Amino acid sequence: MPDSDSPRAAQAAHPTDVAEASDDDPLSTGPQGLSDLPVRLRDALLHADWTVDAVTERLGDQGSAALARNHTVPGLRALAGQDDATAVLTRLWPLQDAVDLAAAHRALPHLVEPLARAGFLAVEGDQVRALVDIRPYGSDDGLSAWIAADLTPGLDGRVDPIADDYVLGVSPASTTMTQLATRRPVGTAVDLGTGCGVQSLHLARHADTVIATDVNARALDLARFTFALNAIDVDVRTGSLYEPVTERVDQIVSNPPYVMAPPGSAHLTYREGGMRADDLVREVVVGGAQRLNPGGTLQVLGNWAHPADGDWQDRLAGWFAGVDCTAHIVQREYLSAAEYVELWLADAGLIGTSDYRRAYDEWLDYFAAEQIGGVGMGWIFVSRPAEGVQRSKIDIEEWPHSVELPIGPTAERRPQRQRSASCSDEELLASRWVLAPDVVQETTGRPGQADPAHVVLRQRRGFCRAVEVDTALGGILGACDGELPLGVIIDVVAELLDAEAADLRTASLQRIRPLITDGLLDLAAIDPEEPRHTEETA
Repeated sequence: MPDSDSPRAAQAAHPTDVAEASDDDPLSTGPQGLSDLPVRLRDALLHADWTVDAVTERLGDQGSAALARNHTVPGLRALAGQDDATAVLTRLWPLQDAVDLAAAHRALPHLVEPLARAGFLAVEGDQVRALVDIRPYGSDDGLSAWIAADLTPGLDGRVDPIADDYVLGVSPASTTMTQLATRRPVGTAVDLGTGCGVQSLHLARHADTVIATDVNARALDLARFTFALNAIDVDVRTGSLYEPVTERVDQIVSNPPYVMAPPGSAHLTYREGGMRADDLVREVVVGGAQRLNPGGTLQVLGNWAHPADGDWQDRLAGWFAGVDCTAHIVQREYLSAAEYVELWLADAGLIGTSDYRRAYDEWLDYFAAEQIGGVGMGWIFVSRPAEGVQRSKIDIEEWPHSVELPIGPTAERRPQRQRSASCSDEELLASRWVLAPDVVQETTGRPGQADPAHVVLRQRRGFCRAVEVDTALGGILGACDGELPLGVIIDVVAELLDAEAADLRTASLQRIRPLITDGLLDLAAIDPEEPRHTEETA
């Protein structure tokens, strides 16, 4: 499942025996709550060179793959007999294994007792175990950090209870969210529903100011620790949805609690917002669009209801009635009501318990009452038009096919491409165009035939879209090298094919406009002295 991966596959119940907050307690919300513990811990982790690459190398391919599946035995075998800092920290936190007290002191000099007082570790005789998870985090864009969250539940098949205020660590969903977000420099960015704070770590690399919000006090405490551990400054605010965000901002990212659970069911804050059906996702999207500065963007990972009777695309389009924005909604996966319930009951650890069938019935009753036939899962990209640009467009599509991540840069360019594609026929024909550099031609046909049966132009980046072309369109696009205006090219092809030029222009423009929107065709860079169609005049 591309985007609906159960977050529980990566993270779990925080213990109830965490120490009471004290002046040394990083989870305390008091003014002395953070003290210097994150700084001292960061120094120790840097000294140990405890990074994603270091852990992966030690665990090996088999141990790393097993840990990703929530199994620790191959990793523990790989580290057997090793007591250096990297091995000890990896056993203590990602593998959740008890380690020797003396080895813990060597790996975390002068930190074991403070971390125990703060509720991160438990010292039991000559053994130390983790109560809160800390692990290295890295991304393809060069970010290297550490994340504090609650322990991963269900390691090695255990059945662990999950507290209502459980704080999820890095999960498949949060990793996907990092691939949706745009990374251009902005003034103020909001991480709505920050959880453990991973999105804020990315935002801090390109935003002057980062605001992180959540309703879960424990999540905000752990996020504060994460930010301090990584020496980044984030404005942390408590509140639901946009209540704590009163100003207009330039970017919003959100991996919200989008699971549509019965309101009366056991409430897991990290995944369920307690609102009716998909109202929470709608509020995130519409409320965000209304709070963006001109030119601002919003990226959301979400779920939405498919009505038992009616068109789901029309329903989502209705969210944006009266909202001045451009939106692109991409459904990556669809689950029936039963499939959706099974996914999230498994995530809650209810498989094999006496509550499973009762919860399953309650959930299906809820969906029937709300007339939800199934659930769509995917991505939502919203942008507010820049000053002077009034066109708004809502695109909603199903795209379950392979894409190249990160997809954020591709999504960010789409509104500009839409404006180019929506210009007048005259402007389109007068402009010079080039096929995008990642477009390749694929041909298929029977061996020995003089001509291929099918010719397809395919993107190798972004959404990896493809278009099958006939002789006329293939000839037109093949000649788009930036040298001649599109109208001239079409007229030449019409003459070669003995076709009516006016008819070919009309037919070709209908097919070319979507190619511009989807990025297969770009405006050519030409002499700035020469008059040309521009985005601003589209």
